[in-house]
Amino acid sequence: MFQSIKLVFFAYILTLLGSNTIVIVLAGPGNRRHFPLLLDDEYNTGKRIQRPAECILGKQVHEIGSTWFPDLGPPLGVMYCMKCECIRIQKKRRVVARVQCRNITNECPEPKCAEPVLLPGRCCKICPGEKNSPDVVQVHPPHLFDAEDEKNFKHFATLMTARTTIPLRTDDPYYTPNNLNNVVATGRFTFHKKSLFYSFYVSDKAARPRLLQFTDSEGNILREQVLSAPGGVVNSLYQNATGKICGVWRRVARDYRRILRDDRMFVTLLWGAKEQQELALSGRIARYPTLSTELFSSLLEPAPDTDTKLMHGAGATAIVSISSTLTPVIRVTLVFNGVFAPDDVADVPINITLMLAKKQQIIMQETKRIAKPSSELNVLEINSIISASDLRLLTRGKLVISVTNKLRPDDLRLTGSVITRTTCELFQTQLTSAISDTASTPHTTGLAWVYLNREGSLVYHVQVDDLTLENNSLITLVDVSGKRKMELEDLTPSLRSGWANGTLEKLAPRVLEPLYAGKIEVNVATQDVDSVIRGRLIAKPVADARDSSAPLLMKRVDSSIPQNVVGMAWFAIDIDCNMHYEVQFSGIEDKNKWYNLYLEQIPFIAPGAPVTKRLLEEDFKGNQVEGFVLNVPQAELARIDSGVSYLILREENDRVLLNATLKQVKVPYNCLPLYSDSNNDVSALINMDSADGVQQPQKCYHESQFYELGAQWTSKHDPCTMCHCHLGKVKCDTYKCPALHCPVNMVKKTEPGVCCPICANSTEENNFDTKQGCNLANKYYPPGSSWNPYIPPMGFDYCVTCTCEEGNYRVNCQRQSCPPLNCHESEAIRLNETSCCKVCPETKSHNHPPPSEPQIDKFQRDEGMKVNMVAKKNRAEILAAGGCIVRNDVYENGEEWHPNLYVGKAPCIFCRCKDKKSSCERKRCPRSLCRQNRSIDIFKYSEPLDECCAQICSKRNRRHHGHRSRNFNHS
Repeated sequence: MFQSIKLVFFAYILTLLGSNTIVIVLAGPGNRRHFPLLLDDEYNTGKRIQRPAECILGKQVHEIGSTWFPDLGPPLGVMYCMKCECIRIQKKRRVVARVQCRNITNECPEPKCAEPVLLPGRCCKICPGEKNSPDVVQVHPPHLFDAEDEKNFKHFATLMTARTTIPLRTDDPYYTPNNLNNVVATGRFTFHKKSLFYSFYVSDKAARPRLLQFTDSEGNILREQVLSAPGGVVNSLYQNATGKICGVWRRVARDYRRILRDDRMFVTLLWGAKEQQELALSGRIARYPTLSTELFSSLLEPAPDTDTKLMHGAGATAIVSISSTLTPVIRVTLVFNGVFAPDDVADVPINITLMLAKKQQIIMQETKRIAKPSSELNVLEINSIISASDLRLLTRGKLVISVTNKLRPDDLRLTGSVITRTTCELFQTQLTSAISDTASTPHTTGLAWVYLNREGSLVYHVQVDDLTLENNSLITLVDVSGKRKMELEDLTPSLRSGWANGTLEKLAPRVLEPLYAGKIEVNVATQDVDSVIRGRLIAKPVADARDSSAPLLMKRVDSSIPQNVVGMAWFAIDIDCNMHYEVQFSGIEDKNKWYNLYLEQIPFIAPGAPVTKRLLEEDFKGNQVEGFVLNVPQAELARIDSGVSYLILREENDRVLLNATLKQVKVPYNCLPLYSDSNNDVSALINMDSADGVQQPQKCYHESQFYELGAQWTSKHDPCTMCHCHLGKVKCDTYKCPALHCPVNMVKKTEPGVCCPICANSTEENNFDTKQGCNLANKYYPPGSSWNPYIPPMGFDYCVTCTCEEGNYRVNCQRQSCPPLNCHESEAIRLNETSCCKVCPETKSHNHPPPSEPQIDKFQRDEGMKVNMVAKKNRAEILAAGGCIVRNDVYENGEEWHPNLYVGKAPCIFCRCKDKKSSCERKRCPRSLCRQNRSIDIFKYSEPLDECCAQICSKRNRRHHGHRSRNFNHS
């Protein structure tokens, strides 16, 4: 199917070469895995499509106004005679982006010189030294503002009430500004590297909003994002714990950054269902100077005993900063409306009060006058000195702030609790030793992340990788802002099994201020060492990958890598089934190294089986990388959800630096294949994925559950029965334990839940520890146990025996060795399908005399000589001449071999190295040859088949003509 798409698209390009301008609107097929390389975001997936104002082509994202040459990949390459541009198109209220491409061949100017030249990567011939030409893409400057302007362009806020929603266009039948419950919201925005991170607090009387929209001053929708699933459900541990609404607008276009800078951008929250009118709250995004130092926030609503009619649509937000010096100072910026009577025209006095609600104790009270009240927004600032005890109450969420009309205090009053600041953020660090050579220190790494909940308590999570330190370790929070380090909190009492999880409820001001300033370290010490590992907590916004339940500890796998190398990875799947990841690592001194980040998925088969790889980031520098993958196939998301995927960081030489298993990654329900046990849904298992349109089965149904094609699992009714899905059919086999011969002083014992017995001391009781042993294909094997590997679609391979080695808990698999034959190899037969070795027939008469010398397979001979050949030639010379590296083995250009798996060689699979690329394929046997010899014994062929074709033909004949199958158990 992919080839047909490519041919059609190539013909389409040829048509474009004769035209001037065209807008590319390509619709991909139903299967996302076969999208063409140039793809607009207009494909139909049966759900409401969010239309960002950017052009998405595969993984390439282009902002409005950008131009580029399309890269179609091999064999077409870059089309330098086609210039594409991401243009803005208005569709009713929505602003969407489209790709517009045109043929620039006719725009090439006529060269004025006698010998024009065509430079590489150009479409038009130009004279030497000429620069102006239509085939040069105009690249926009990387930064819109200078350093000082960028600093002032970082923090924004908004107040959203019924009064601020009045400017919102109400001609849309799906929106209604009727705010009957007087819902109020406030938001904070941080602009960083072309991304706008947003955070909201909403009134407790309202559920979580369904949708968020960014609009301009005319009401045109610039960006739309879904905030929750139906019913207000959100899959976010952080947002559920803090009550905040978090997210990010990535890659804000240059034109929209200008609108944001000029305070002409609005944000809208929507509640309800998209098929009916929705409650809308809107507010202007504006800059306020005190946002850069904000430590606390407050959302103020009309007090319960005020005039409901006068206060309808009123609300406020407070930006609170503190300075905990010898004389603590509090600074409050208030953005409010609705506390003015109809006759309040000018010079209206407003009281601002900060008090302890339970005791009605006033901490601070000031009066300010508003010269010209506004029904939409009013801003005022106050500064006051408070005591250290009042500051402690503030950090613990005990204080309430109120804004009151001094002329009518009982009717016009807004109140709200002072809580942690609205910004969605957490603080994270990797725990590692400062010394790379840790031969004299414990082999320990770890990670930590903390955040503040709505009550102002500090929620902390610390992971220490080495359990040997648990008995005498000490985990503390240390303030490093001064010359002397100060221990703030002891987290050791919550340490269990390498994890310290807990909450610090009574948080002191001395912790909060250095935490926001990035001056707090997590330190792990012992009785002998003051600091084994440590790391400084750094604030990070919560969005995309960092909105998952927990980060992953990436550990080294090679002993040659310094022991202080450690990584932290965030990984998440959003509601639109897009993949987000962020990896940060430390301990590498060389800053000029190149790295590659892979997502690898290991199938449920024996060790050594092929691993599916997805390259996430290629050739990047530095110690941090983040990115995304759009439109991930459901089958891949199902494997991520099952926990068989790995995030692997590799060096430039392909050496694995760090890796982590993707455990507990929550994939949204709508992104997984949805099936039920009803027979009406069986048709959903059929996928039109073949070029000839033939329906191919993709799933298997067994024991009230559907399984992916190629999946293997343990039967729910019999733990010693393994099943797999092959060509839409379920095949199951029961364990047959290999022969076990125990020494005289040992007996056979079987652990509950383990199918095969092991040799154990007769005087000891069964005290198996499931943490110690081997795990293969989600099955546990105790140390010393033996079993036959289960390899779909063949089933159990009884010619291979795997053993769980004691001590290192490694799986060691060996194929049964066969004795030499006393007859010609073509006469040898297998007694049955489970036979591992061929035997000579009992009859003494045969037409073929014994060979004068044994017939050695060509590939076996090459494998035997390979070590000497590589020794004679330098590895670099072989690779320079087009050689290949496969699992650290070097093969020359043109060399062929059988792949060597953990379960032995695969004699029916042939691999070949050609021009630095290796490829493998299974040997093909013609069907005509099988039909020609269908009724003849394999050992009586006039032209004997080899071992591979004999097995293939035998299986074909049994499948199609089972009643004619030959039984080889007789002589």
